[in-house]
Amino acid sequence: MRPNSTVNVNLWKKHLGRIPDSVWELPDMETLVLAENDLTEIPARIANLKQLRMLDLGHNALTQLPEELGALTGLRDFLYLHDNRLDRLPTSLRRLKTLRYLNISANNFKEFPDAVCGMESLIELRVTDNHLTSLPDCIADVTQLRELHLRNNQLGTLPASIRGLSQLRQIDLRGNPLTSLPPALTDLPLLEKLDLRWVTSLELPPWIEDLEAKGCAVYR
Repeated sequence: MRPNSTVNVNLWKKHLGRIPDSVWELPDMETLVLAENDLTEIPARIANLKQLRMLDLGHNALTQLPEELGALTGLRDFLYLHDNRLDRLPTSLRRLKTLRYLNISANNFKEFPDAVCGMESLIELRVTDNHLTSLPDCIADVTQLRELHLRNNQLGTLPASIRGLSQLRQIDLRGNPLTSLPPALTDLPLLEKLDLRWVTSLELPPWIEDLEAKGCAVYR
C-alpha cells in the first residue's frame, strides 16, 4: 500500500448480520460504510479504527452503541446513525470534538442525548422522527451549528439558550406540537430559514415579523 493511500471500505446493503473480522485488520481505514446490514451490535473492537473520519451505521437494528465508539476522536466528516432503534448515546461520544455532521434521525430518542452537547464542531445535526419533548440548555454549547433538523418530534417549545447558536442558518421544526417559540430566535444574526410547516398548535408571536424583516424566511 502506498504511504499516502486512503483506505475506504463500503459494505453497504450486504445484509451481513455481523461485521466481518477482516474489517478489524485495517487500522488505517478512513471511511467505513456498514449501512443496511441487519446489524444488532457493534463490537468494542471498533476502537481500533483510530483513523476513521467517516462512519455509516445507518439502517440497521442497533439498540445501543459501545462506549468504545468515543475512542474514534478522528471522526470529523460524518457519523450516520439514521434508522436504528437507539434511545441513548454513550457519554463517551462527547469526545468527538471535531465531528461536523451527525444524523440520529428515525430512532427512539425521548430525551436529547447529552453527549451531543460536547460535539463542539458540529455544523449539521439531524434528529428528525424521534420522540423529543424538549431540548437541553446545553444545545448552546454546539456553537458552530448551522443546521438543526428537528422535524416530527414532540417539542412544545425551544430553550432560550438557543440564542447561543450564533452560526445557525436553518431550523426545521415541521410537525412538532409547538405552543410557543422563544424571542431568543430574533437574536440569531445569521438565521435564514425557520420551517414551521405542519405545525397546527402554534399562534405566531408578533416578533416573527421582525425575524422576517431581518431576512429570515419563515415557512408556515
